[in-house]
Amino acid sequence: MYTRLKKNNDFKKLFTRGKKCFSPALIVLYMPSDTVRLGVCVSKKHGKSVQRNRIKRLLREAFRKVCGGLTKPCSVILIPKQAEEYTFAGFERSLRSALKREGLLA
Repeated sequence: MYTRLKKNNDFKKLFTRGKKCFSPALIVLYMPSDTVRLGVCVSKKHGKSVQRNRIKRLLREAFRKVCGGLTKPCSVILIPKQAEEYTFAGFERSLRSALKREGLLA
């Protein structure tokens, strides 16, 4: 299970000191921490609030399925890239490939 990043200072720390990895649908910022934490950033380029909230729900669910296989606890921010269509399977596949490449996923 994971907790959510909510404080602005936590987001700023990850944006300045965190490592980045890229996948076709996502940009993943991560940094080692004591617990698994997740933050989601979806800009207004992705549409109105209904579309942005749907993207956030899809990203949180994809991370929930993947986070059980993390090798070490870390704080993660997920930033979706702009696309025609956003799907749960696409986000999950991109997240798995990015985390495996970085050695965070078993």
